[in-house]
Formats: sequence, structure tokens, C-alpha cells
Amino acid sequence: MLKEKDKIFNNLYGDKSYSLTDAKNRGDWDQTSDLIKKGSDWIIEEMKKSELRGRGGAGFPTGLKWSFMPKDPNSNNYLVVNADESEPGTCKDRDMIRNEPHKLIEGCLLSSFAMNAHNCYIYIRGEYFNEAVVLQKAIDEAYDAGLVGKNACGSGWDFDIYLHRGAGAYICGEETALLESLEGKKGQPRLKPPFPANKGLYGSPTTVNNVETIAVVPAILRRGGDWFSSFGRTKNTGTKVFCISGHVNKPCNVEEEMSIPLKELIEKHAGGVVGGWNNLKAIIPGGSSVPLIPKSTCDTVLMDFDSLIDVKSGLGTAAVIVMDKSTDLVKAIANLSHFYKHESCGQCTPCREGAGWMWRMMEKIARGEASSHDIDKLLDVTKQIEGHTICALGDAAAWPIQGLFRHFRDEIEDQLIKKVRAA
Repeated sequence: MLKEKDKIFNNLYGDKSYSLTDAKNRGDWDQTSDLIKKGSDWIIEEMKKSELRGRGGAGFPTGLKWSFMPKDPNSNNYLVVNADESEPGTCKDRDMIRNEPHKLIEGCLLSSFAMNAHNCYIYIRGEYFNEAVVLQKAIDEAYDAGLVGKNACGSGWDFDIYLHRGAGAYICGEETALLESLEGKKGQPRLKPPFPANKGLYGSPTTVNNVETIAVVPAILRRGGDWFSSFGRTKNTGTKVFCISGHVNKPCNVEEEMSIPLKELIEKHAGGVVGGWNNLKAIIPGGSSVPLIPKSTCDTVLMDFDSLIDVKSGLGTAAVIVMDKSTDLVKAIANLSHFYKHESCGQCTPCREGAGWMWRMMEKIARGEASSHDIDKLLDVTKQIEGHTICALGDAAAWPIQGLFRHFRDEIEDQLIKKVRAA
């Protein structure tokens, strides 16, 4: 269990003000200029030592990602922070923005300096109106105090930060669709290559990182990459904010050590499953786009990238959605299928046509009007969509369905047979 002294987000629940004064009392903006003066190479090396992997879902090594950016001082580089948090079940970035915005702003400065970017854009979800107000106030405070802007923190580095509100499209959480939207275009993913590090925002080298990824940077640089990598397992290191919702007694966001057992995470921080652990049916461990896992797997699985991949699921955004035995799993996954059908940008035929077809088939199964043959056909269609689209939304629409039938097909088929006999 993570000790209080090792937590990075010490105002996650908003017990104190988000103001600059209180943020400084919590250790933010402490000798930031000294960190900058150590140089960009030092910062990137510390990030590599930390083994921090992106906290937005993909889990790509952060230090390595930053090293792809051009070092040429004449290159017009950008950092873009993805605050378009729209994955069902995920609500971690929201609390960081509204309760600890200065951690994010300081992280933007240090990260941008490391990547030779004088400009940073934070793309925030349109529905996060109050959070955008808080973040803009914090940015204004930082400008007024000389922490950002010309000669940021007295370091000699000029740095500007801009807040951009999206219009509420889930697809803009995909990094290249986000860049398209930021440029004023329709939010649709770009073909890659070229990758953003070569040609991103306005055709310039760009790195896109999640809010949590950037917000933990100052703590890593102050305490050292080796400190951060001491938590969790190799290649699955550090602390992580987990979102726990569904059939638990105390839904919450909580910062814990990576690789904590899933059962321990729920029982220690969320008050356990409603009705007790034996009342558990299944859990979606990383937000709606990853396959669910049954109770038998939940008993022992660890909450990290590799452990969840081993059980054919994923850490994703670490949004833990708990479903007890009262849950109609088919209806639950059908509801997610409707979400992905609604949020498809329509650019790729497999996703545009397939997401709606999968949702209609899931509704047919939920009504008890389907057969085993229909399930086979549905699973075949998920394979036709998975891996055949420009971005991962097609995969995200297919995986929840695959996970459902991987673990609960026999049970669902029995229910279908009973409904047919009853009719």
C-alpha cells in the first residue's frame, strides 16, 4: 500500500484550495528553475530512469517518446496535453485539473523545456466547464507570478501555455484527431506516418501526452527517476491514480502503487464489492474499451500493463468498473456498444458500419432473439473491425464484446435457450 509521503497528488480530493499559494505550500513550483538549468538531456534521462509509461491508455514509455522530438533550436516544437477525458468510467484527470492544476502547469513547463517546445496547448473536454474555469485561473496565476511566460521562473526560458476547449467528441481523445480539432478542422484521426513527432500541430514536431503523465513530471524530477521506478514491477513502475466505480461501497479515485492486486485495491480503497467479494461477477479493469475479466481472474490479477495483457485485457486508463451478480452483462456491453457506435467519426468503413451493426446485434442478444450462430457471426465481425481502422476506436468497440463472450458465452447461450423454450 502506498505511503502518504510517497503520494504525488496530495490534494486529489480538494481538501484545500487549488490556489497558487496553497499549491506552493504543498511543494509545487519549488526551485523549478533549478530543474530547468540542469538541461533537457538530464530531464529526459531522469524520465527514462523512472520508466514512466503514458497514463492515457497506450502506455508508451514517456522518456523515449520525448527523445523523438528534434533538438534543433530553430525547430518550432509543440507540447499538447490531452485533457479530453471521455472514456466511460474514467474520471481521474478531472480531479487533477480542478484540485491540483498547478502540478499540471508546472509539468507542462518542464516537459516543454525538455522537448524544446516554447508553446503548449491543453485540449480540455468541452463538458469540463468548471474544470476549464479552474485551470484558466491557475494559468493566469502562473503568468502573474512570472512562473510561465517570458523568462519562466527566472530560468531564461520563454514559455506560453494555452487552454483550448473541445466540443465534446470522444474521438478527439485520439492524438491526431485532437490535433485536427485544435487546428479548427473536423476531429478525425490522421494516417500515420507521418507521426506527430515529425509532423504534428500546424505541421510542426509535436508530442501529445495525457494530463496525469505530465502532472507527475515535477515530482519525478525532484525525487529522482529511481525513486519513481522503485514502485511496482519492472516496466510497470510508479504510482497511478485508479478510478473505481460500479458495484462498490465507496466509489473513488485513489493514488496507489502500480502492480497492486486488483482485489486489494477494491477492498482497501473502495470498501469492497457490494454484497462481498463472492458477489462479484466481472470487472472492466481499464475503462470501457478493454475486455472485462471474470471473478476468477480478478482474485489474483495485478493492476499493471503486463499483468492485464497476460489475461487478455488491459490497464487502459485504470478505470475499474465493478459489476456484481445482479448485472445483466449483455445489456451492459450493449450499452457500451451504443456509445462507440455514437462516437465513431465515420471515417473508416469497418468502424462506421460495423460499430452500429455490433450494437444492433448486442441488442438482439439482450432481447433473447439471437442464436449461437448469431454470436459466431458477431465475433467474426469484431475480428473484421479490429486492426482494420485508422485509429483504435474500432478496436475499442470490438474488445468489450470479445471479452464478454470469451468468458461468459456458455452462460449467455443457456439464457438464450431458456428464453426460446419459454416462448
